[in-house]
Amino acid sequence: MARTEWADPGPVEVAAGVHRIPLPLPHDALHAVNVYAIEDGDRLVLIDSGWALRESREALTAALHHLDRDLRDISRFLVTHIHRDHYTQAVALRREFGNRVALGIGEQPSLSGELLAGKPLRQYADKLLSCGAKVVVDRIGKAIEVTPEPGVWEEPDEWLSEGQEIRLTDRTLRVVETPGHTQGHVVFVDETAGLLFAGDHVLPHITPSIGFEAKLPEQPLRDYLGSLKTVRAMPDLRLLPAHGSVSESTHERVDELLDHHERRLDAIAAALTAGAANAYEVARLIGWTRRERHLDELDVFNQMLAVMETGAHLDLLVLRGRARSETLDGVVHYGLL
Repeated sequence: MARTEWADPGPVEVAAGVHRIPLPLPHDALHAVNVYAIEDGDRLVLIDSGWALRESREALTAALHHLDRDLRDISRFLVTHIHRDHYTQAVALRREFGNRVALGIGEQPSLSGELLAGKPLRQYADKLLSCGAKVVVDRIGKAIEVTPEPGVWEEPDEWLSEGQEIRLTDRTLRVVETPGHTQGHVVFVDETAGLLFAGDHVLPHITPSIGFEAKLPEQPLRDYLGSLKTVRAMPDLRLLPAHGSVSESTHERVDELLDHHERRLDAIAAALTAGAANAYEVARLIGWTRRERHLDELDVFNQMLAVMETGAHLDLLVLRGRARSETLDGVVHYGLL
């Protein structure tokens, strides 16, 4: 399958009673987000929901029509994490149809406060400034004070927790907490069918962003690597990701991701040796994407992601005793030990 063919519209049955539905993400390099419609008697349960945009709703409606279903047939959404391309359409449709929405309990801190107030980007400015990335904040400009999005950021009906079992007509899904991409990220395991609904925890073609959420935990990369090892310790399941095509092995990709981050830590340590002193300076010395692009070649949103992820790697170097940090004039500076 071509790298972006998976994003072509329409439902694809990936397992008995499970349909992958890619929903568009306009002007986003991710192209689309996969939601998974699971047959549950005469109703549907959806894993993730898409972004609350007209294009996404139209694509979901059309895909369900191919299955002789409509939006009213969705009984509930099981959402892997809080990011807008996974959560917000569930909330928007709940207002109209009364579908129930469930989300990992670890997302409570990020959903509170300013996120519910409709300004989910405000807090990132302070984090970027502590990374020495004032230039990125300036480039974002008014986007930091994003127009409130009433109707999409609301509390779920149910908070999900580790080990919880969700019983459907023909299957049982088990909730596994996988903090890292966000601190409340969860995956759903269908052990009988051998399926892992992975959200953004394990992606086949790209590495999930780390450190981009409203309320950052102390060590998001440590948490992420630990969650990868949790999945690696489970039986090898078919990987049903939120972005990209379905893969036959989760373990193979987990091993690649673990190796990637260890190599990334070494590259970031080398950047400190070369004279970089904060996350922004380090991010400018290492390559981004498979094409090893310079930070300045990325759009401003991905520059923000890159700087925050670099900060998460630097903090893990400190935790592992390979580097030290101190805060001077609001900027965190790092050096090798």
